[in-house]
Formats: sequence, C-alpha cells, structure tokens
Amino acid sequence: MPFIPHTEQEVRDMLAAVDAAGVEDLYDEIPAELRSSLKQVPAGLAEMEIARLMAARAAQDEHALCFAGAGAYEHHIPAAVWEITTRGEFYTAYTPYQAEASQGTLQVLYEYQTMMAGLTAMAVSNASLYDGASALAEAVLMAVRANRRSKSKRILMPATVHPAYRRVVHAIVHNQGIELVELPYCAGEGHTVAESLSKFNGEDFAAMVIPQPNFFGVLEEVDALTDWAHAQGMLVIGVVNPVALALLKPPGEWGQAGADIVCGEGQPLGVPLSSGGPYFGFMCCKQDWVRQMPGRIVGRTVDRDGRPGFTLTLQAREQHIRRSKATSNICTNQGLAVTAATIHMSMLGVDGLERVAAASYANTRRLVEKLCALPGVALVFTRPIFHEAVLSIDAPLPAVLDELAAHGIVGGYSLQEDYPELGTALLVCATETKTEADLQAFAERLGAILNK
Repeated sequence: MPFIPHTEQEVRDMLAAVDAAGVEDLYDEIPAELRSSLKQVPAGLAEMEIARLMAARAAQDEHALCFAGAGAYEHHIPAAVWEITTRGEFYTAYTPYQAEASQGTLQVLYEYQTMMAGLTAMAVSNASLYDGASALAEAVLMAVRANRRSKSKRILMPATVHPAYRRVVHAIVHNQGIELVELPYCAGEGHTVAESLSKFNGEDFAAMVIPQPNFFGVLEEVDALTDWAHAQGMLVIGVVNPVALALLKPPGEWGQAGADIVCGEGQPLGVPLSSGGPYFGFMCCKQDWVRQMPGRIVGRTVDRDGRPGFTLTLQAREQHIRRSKATSNICTNQGLAVTAATIHMSMLGVDGLERVAAASYANTRRLVEKLCALPGVALVFTRPIFHEAVLSIDAPLPAVLDELAAHGIVGGYSLQEDYPELGTALLVCATETKTEADLQAFAERLGAILNK
C-alpha cells in the first residue's frame, strides 16, 4: 500500500468539498515568506532503486578507529542485544498510550526504570526522553516547578556542562523567563571549585546543575557542591554518564541528601553511534518530585484475580492532561533505544558494566600516557578523570585532525570553538573497545604528524 493512499480523484473530490482550487489554498493564511518547499527532495524511486541507493550511502560510512567521545561513545554491544531488540514484537511497537497496551512493552519499560533507578540510586525513573540535552532542559523546567521555596527562575549552570546541552537548554527555557547563570571552571584542574561559590551565598536560585564526569572528563567535587546547593535552598540536578556510575558514587548518594533530579544520555547503554542517532535521554528523581516529572511511568500491579501485570501509572503530558496543567509537551518515549538499553544492561549485569567502565578508564589512562610522551602534547587538567581527557597539542588542530582522518583515525574532539581560552586543546576518549595496538597506532600516527 502506498504511504499516501489517496488517489488523484479522491484528492480532487476532497478539495471540491471544501471549495478549494488546490492543496496550496489550504495554507493561504501562511505568509509567503514563511513557507518552505521541498524542492531538494527527489522524485519517488522503485524499491530496487531505493535499495541500491541506500546500500551505496551506507557504504560511505567509514569504519575508522575512533578516539572521539564528547557525549557519544563507542562501546561494545553484544550481538544478542539488537537481535532481540529488532524482533517484531519490539521493533514495530511504539509508545503505549493506554493502560491495556502490550504487556511485553510495558514490562520492558518497567524493567528499564528499575535498572536506571538502581544505577542512579534514585527513587523513581521515567520511561525516557528524547536525548540527554533535552532531558537536561526538562530537568531545569522541572526544578523551577518543584522548588516552591525559590521565588526566582535562576539556574546555576557550570561551564563544564556539555556545550550542546547548554545551548539546547537555553533554546528551550529562555523564553519562559528562566535565567542560566554560568559558573566558571578552574583553569588548572577543569572543575567547579566549591569554595568559589561563596559569592552566591544567600542568593535565590531554583537549582544547580552538577555534571559527573564533566564535559572534560574531569570528576567534580559532587559531595561539596551538592551540600552547598542544598544549604542555599536549591535543588540539585545531576547530569551523569550511566557507564561511569558503575564505578562512581551514584547521584542519589551525593552529599548528605543526594541529588534531587538526575538526567543524562543513555546512548552508552547498548545504542550504536549510527551516524548520529537515535539516542534517548533518561531522568530519575526523588519520590518528592515524582508528580513534576515529565513523561510517563510504568508500574507493576495485580489484576482482580491476583495475577501480576504492568500498567501506566503516571502520564503527566499534554495528551493526557489539559495543556496548562501538563509538565511537558515535548517529551517522548524512545522505546526502541530503551529496549536495547534494557537488554544490554541485563546481559552485562552489575559486574559486566563495572568491567566496561574499568577498562574504559584504564585505556584512557594508557592513551594519555602514550600521547603525552610525544613532544608538543601535554595534559591540560590535573584532576582525576573517567574515560576522557583534554590534551594540549602544539600544532594547528584542524590540520592534525584532517591528517589523522586521512589515515582512518578519528583523533578526538576539538575544543577550540567551545572553549577558545584553552587554545589548541583536544578532547580524546578511549573505551573498552580499544586494544593496545589501537592506542599505539594513534600515538605513532600523531607523532609522525607532529614531527612534520
């Protein structure tokens, strides 16, 4: 069946019924300068032609040796994860809007929520959001709603939060009167110094964002930052890497009382890089704020015969609540990616996830040692890191990265645009997928380039 099932005659009949000469008449209230056309979209192709076209485009993807992280990470994904995820029962299912939706889909979401709550040491998890950046924006909106002790709409946002996340948050919240106050980082250690926050003592802020690890891969002083924020009447929003939580203290245990809201990007949990997506955002919170959480929550219950079952227990979005009462109107359930993450976590288990995190950390340390042994390369920050590090390169970064790419190596993420004050700084990453030979190949190629 064609995607648009109406015949040309049916279209003419419908237009005649509303006294319109053509489809364009249906949009005559839109000013001409605001209209866009799809002139770049080619005409329809036959199935065989489409198959050849897509195969040719897929072949353009190069399988380079990747040492870039910056929010998207190359982890090993067991073959069984997507073999199960792409079964018809999961692959074609979408968001369960009704309580009587597929029990299998609901159970997967329930198991996912349970795992994420356990990983973050929080009381509640929702059934996911678009991605890590929009999840942080939703967390900011949630904190402003939830913190009724605060009369302001001001948020403390460290400069060490992912630059793309900060831009997305600004785009979503600035027209709602929410102000993001940027916190500088320590030039020598790459983190937010807790003692430097004393200048904000007594000021009214709704929340403070704390990344762990931060965008530089540096570990923040989460206990001190959390306790200071709570002492000032703020809520704490943790932005975390889920794999790192296999080794690091979970945000539910930060400081004396733990973070209030936790969010981040779930891509490291079984979702491949896939040329840019799709990803999914996760969000967890304390029980106190559950009714301010956007999205939906799946619960476990029993039917009238006492048999266990799963159902939607909270759906605080515009499709279920009057728009003015909804917590969000952009949240979604990235169901397929969440299914993969659930299967991935269940296959690895606690020990497996810890081994992945430990191997990623160890590989990054070895990579930093090898690269810093080269003339003109130095480690920028001295604090502990997780599986990313910032290096200073004594050479023009664009040329270095281009030559590395020409030899099949993605050499990292340049920080020159987002953090010009760092000069020719490069963010490099190594996960458990890298072998000793991979690390040595990167070091030798970079050394050859710098020797030129």
